[in-house]
Amino acid sequence: MLNGRKTRPTVATRHRAIPPRPPSPSKAHPWIFLFVGFVSFVVPSFLSAATANAAETKTIVFFGDSLTAGYGLDRPSTDAYPALIQEKLDAVTAPTSSSTPAPATTYRVVNAGLSGETTAGGLRRVDWILRQPIDIFVLALGGNDGLRGIDPALSEKNLQGIIDRVRTRYPAAKIVLAGMMMPGSMGEDYAKAFAAMYPALATKNHLTLVPFLLDRVGGVSNLNQGDRIHPNPAGHKIVAETVWSFLKPLL
Repeated sequence: MLNGRKTRPTVATRHRAIPPRPPSPSKAHPWIFLFVGFVSFVVPSFLSAATANAAETKTIVFFGDSLTAGYGLDRPSTDAYPALIQEKLDAVTAPTSSSTPAPATTYRVVNAGLSGETTAGGLRRVDWILRQPIDIFVLALGGNDGLRGIDPALSEKNLQGIIDRVRTRYPAAKIVLAGMMMPGSMGEDYAKAFAAMYPALATKNHLTLVPFLLDRVGGVSNLNQGDRIHPNPAGHKIVAETVWSFLKPLL
């Protein structure tokens, strides 16, 4: 409004510039369709390849007592036999050169050994361990039962309970049973009954059996600590070799 009179907007102020109409699909440049097709085909293919190349991590749990926990070692986290198994797994799955593709599967070892553990204690504790995904379960319990003179029938029942819980929670998991033996000082009949429960359980449940966890180590003074029960670092290396010979075929 100027001088009290209304003024009509000029053409320039009344009309806005109209943007050019986009080309119709029939007149779009051919390269647009080529680009869209390229993205539609290549990007999903690239993502699928990236997913395929991502290594799957599987978990191996060692469920045992002080022998598994590395009791008495200065560095159980690196010297106990489960840690040595981890080293072997890393070596097997590591690329041999920069041009070698990454492995499809890697492995993570969990040391669930607990000093003083019995089969009854393991049965009470196993549900807590089973909260994590498990692909291979190494069951190495029973030694403390034997040293306490617990009836092998009861120990066998507890071990069966642990096996059942693992199978119920993870039906596809592979189970390795590590056997133990008792010295003759526990009585010949007792030692025989105790040793017999491991192959019986393995046969019944179709498990991989390590006949004797301390093979070539038990009773060898220079491979054990002062108590003559728990392996020293050199002894754990042999235990790892023993377990590895049965574990490797399951990978």
